[in-house]
Amino acid sequence: MTDTNTTTRSLSTIAREIRKEWGAKVNYAAKPYLEAMSSLDKVSDNYGYDDGESIVLYFLSNASTFRGDAAKRIKAELKAMVGLK
Repeated sequence: MTDTNTTTRSLSTIAREIRKEWGAKVNYAAKPYLEAMSSLDKVSDNYGYDDGESIVLYFLSNASTFRGDAAKRIKAELKAMVGLK
């Protein structure tokens, strides 16, 4: 079993990497969730009335145009954070 405390990056760190990798082509539907993730540390944090887990799930459902090796790795990391396979 892995220790998630030493391997889990903050959502804000992940959001920063997504912006770097996705660039100016961020999907308009994913953008508000990416912005919300920028102010969160973990999926249990709240953003307004939404929890971080919901924000991540909404982002993933709207990030289909985020592609490539980095995107695949980042999406897998986000899915693991919310318990998806």
